[in-house]
Amino acid sequence: MIKKLLYTLVYFAIITNAFSQESYYNNVDLNLTGTALKDALAVKIINTHTNPLDYSPGIWNASKATDVNPTNNTEVLLFYGYSASGSTARTRGIDDNGGNVGQWNREHVFANSLAVPDLDQAGVNGPPYADAHNLRPSDTQMNSSRGNKKFATGSGDSGSVTDGWYPGDEWKGDVARIIMYMYLRYGDQCKPTFVGVGDASQTPDDMIDLFLQWNAEDPVSDVEKQRNPFHENTTNTYAQGNRNPFIDNPRLATRIWGGPQAEDIWGIYTSSDSEAPSTPTNVVASNITTSSIDVSWTASTDNTAVTSYDVFVDGNLSKNTTSTSITLDNLASNTTYEITVLAKDAVGNESPQSNAINPKTLEDTQAPTTPTNVVISNETDTTFKISWTASTDNTAVTAYEIYIDNTLNGTSTTATYTANQLSASTTYSVQVLAKDAVDNKSPLSTAVDATTTDGSTGNANELFFSEYVEGSSNNKALEIANVTSNPINLSSYSIKRNGNGGATWSAPLNLSGTIAPGDVYVIINGSASIQELIDEADLVHPNNSTTNNGEPINFNGNDPIGLFKNDVLIDIIGVFNGGSANFAKDVTLRRKSTVTGPNTAFDLNNEWIELPRDDVENIGRHDAATASVNDEILNRVEIYPNPIVNNTIYVKNTNGIIINKVIIYEINGKEVFKSSKGITNEGLKIDKLHTGTYFLKMKSNLGNITKKILVK
Repeated sequence: MIKKLLYTLVYFAIITNAFSQESYYNNVDLNLTGTALKDALAVKIINTHTNPLDYSPGIWNASKATDVNPTNNTEVLLFYGYSASGSTARTRGIDDNGGNVGQWNREHVFANSLAVPDLDQAGVNGPPYADAHNLRPSDTQMNSSRGNKKFATGSGDSGSVTDGWYPGDEWKGDVARIIMYMYLRYGDQCKPTFVGVGDASQTPDDMIDLFLQWNAEDPVSDVEKQRNPFHENTTNTYAQGNRNPFIDNPRLATRIWGGPQAEDIWGIYTSSDSEAPSTPTNVVASNITTSSIDVSWTASTDNTAVTSYDVFVDGNLSKNTTSTSITLDNLASNTTYEITVLAKDAVGNESPQSNAINPKTLEDTQAPTTPTNVVISNETDTTFKISWTASTDNTAVTAYEIYIDNTLNGTSTTATYTANQLSASTTYSVQVLAKDAVDNKSPLSTAVDATTTDGSTGNANELFFSEYVEGSSNNKALEIANVTSNPINLSSYSIKRNGNGGATWSAPLNLSGTIAPGDVYVIINGSASIQELIDEADLVHPNNSTTNNGEPINFNGNDPIGLFKNDVLIDIIGVFNGGSANFAKDVTLRRKSTVTGPNTAFDLNNEWIELPRDDVENIGRHDAATASVNDEILNRVEIYPNPIVNNTIYVKNTNGIIINKVIIYEINGKEVFKSSKGITNEGLKIDKLHTGTYFLKMKSNLGNITKKILVK
């Protein structure tokens, strides 16, 4: 009897050891589920990423240790590979690395350019471009064939498919687990929706069903299993210190995001427990406002333990929590919602959903407060800037309406607005009101007078940004204009980047030299390749490790840029600490000719013109302060209908402009339509375009006109 008991204990110890998790996770609560587990794992892999690697030689040497062919240590396995030789080869000599045909190089599985911002931008969590968990050896030609195509459904070997790129049956699980790691490690910079074609509606965040399916269908391979032990052990020179949790246990993904049940390598979530928790009861709504509802319920019971609850709103998963209460926010006012709750245990058994409750948010009848402290500044003969103290509301202020001489002149979502197309030497009465999402409107503010100048002399007295080029790859440039009547010494000026809308500015790029009156100063990234940028550059800022990859001239479309004088902000493109808002992704921004001075409150609608990506034909010159009659006429040209629904474009043109050429670009700068017929009163028939946003460029006898159009 004693011998039999001893045998049983030994057997149990062996089984427990074989299926228990690695000690790396000892301080992670693995009983969590949903986004709570996601957050706990993210903290772990971020905190243990203690040895950031250089792209060269760090990633080369790490790959030669982690991607060795398990059956031949003189070779590495090639990502996407499946044949014996050529560009589709599955293996290659371990030292045959480089950039030439027949060599292997480093594939960013989460493509550099699909991240927001690009992976070569520092981001808020570290250096994503050289994260070894995202880089795998791949044949140079296969790497090029994939490019930055999104991952999409397919079968068989790797290659292009209708929606993007299929990595191959052998590699699809690897891809899924890499994308999951990148999402945890770098957050919203690396959303799965950026890199894969799939549906995120059934997950609590931006995970998509494609990667959950691949993770379940393609188990962890031997070469994947080599990677984590190497990188956790920082006595290895080229180990970065952290692990990919989804290689250690693919079931973690199922516990976070749901979907098909993936392999439970640890065995801690796989047991004979098939009993679901009891259904949550007494679901109650309380503290109901115009935009939020508190929900609570009586705890469920389980034969083992209840680990979390899923809360559904109108049949869709809204939130996951380990407690028995939650706040649902960002709701519409005066709206009835159906809310249910289910309970989960450690192995994923789910209770039925609770009986539904149907609370209704309060009707929003309260108007925002009246805007105060309306101030007029930056007056010219045709424009002035209006700013005010922001209003408050019981739900949220969504916009402001600006009235000039008792007539609606425009709207703004911020507490600033630039009025233009005004008459010289004229006094106007200015008022502002605030409104909320259901169009409750505050009273108009106290009227203030604003008087335009007589136009005889310009009142410009300061430098400002006149162009922001957020081009492909490293084609980044800034243009600074001097529209004053005097030369300005640049020694007291600098430029800083607010990376990814964070809470700090980058180190400054200090300027030098002088800008003559009426001239501009162009600064480009040292790795820019567009010849016109190179030709017009006054300052080429090197792109290397010393400059942190060309910072601050390495911005993306969600990176605000500031112009500083004596370290005081005087002009800005974007909203400081504005998060990941893509205010200028894949476009060129050009300051309108009516703007004659800087503005520390970014006003995209009133001060800037959006142009296609890599459109730099006007770089090196800026027509401001001296805006001609022609400029004013061009600004008044209107395109209709917009959105375009019948493939015909018309132009509102009462000023005798002769339009002799029309070009339409996709948002990424690709030309999709061209005609030398121009737009007449009869309209212009265009080729059928897919639904989306485009740029329409018209060449006329008075100059070029660019408009943003929508196609439905």
